[in-house]
Amino acid sequence: MDKTLKLDECNNLPLREVVFNTLRSAILHGDLKPGERLMEVKLADMLGVSRTPVREALRSLEVEGLVKMIPRRGAMVAEIDEKSMTDVLVVRKALEELAIKIACDNITPEAIQRLKEVTDKLETAIDRNKLEKIADLDVKFHDIIFNATDNMRLIQILNNLREQMFRYRLEHVKVEEQRETVLREHRSIIKALEEHDSEKATSVIKKHIDNQGKTVKKGLNEAEKN
Repeated sequence: MDKTLKLDECNNLPLREVVFNTLRSAILHGDLKPGERLMEVKLADMLGVSRTPVREALRSLEVEGLVKMIPRRGAMVAEIDEKSMTDVLVVRKALEELAIKIACDNITPEAIQRLKEVTDKLETAIDRNKLEKIADLDVKFHDIIFNATDNMRLIQILNNLREQMFRYRLEHVKVEEQRETVLREHRSIIKALEEHDSEKATSVIKKHIDNQGKTVKKGLNEAEKN
């Protein structure tokens, strides 16, 4: 680990959360690579903090699936593996199918407008090749749909999956041709929601999630060959 990490300082958050956000961002954006060892002492020195918030951050990242604890070896950045991704996507697809069915009945014109605004921003981010922004806007798009269900239990469960999914979202939009596909799928979802067409909305959301899985799986297979 010979890189330099800079603490993402935020005066409004406890130090342990600032350290967590810094390490999480470094993993998601590839500054800390899959399989790389994460040594508490070195990370603490880099960030200018004690080992305690680093240790707490690594434990939280383990819960999110971004860090793996190896007996007698310590922490390492978790590999992006097909089984873990498939497990998460199976759960996500089932829950999002339910969410969009409920949203079709409950969504308001204001929520539809927010979806359109986020999708316009997504188009701009795609034009500017802002990968993190594209992934963030995809999250916001789906969050609007979740909130439209007005089902707090469902929203909470989906929110718990959000962090586990972000890594795969980012891998998905790294493939240039998939960015336009995401944009088209978002517009199709909006149209189905506007028309309260539950069958169409469910069909598009399933395809949307399946495409993400296929893209990431293809990338993993290509990486194994190289």
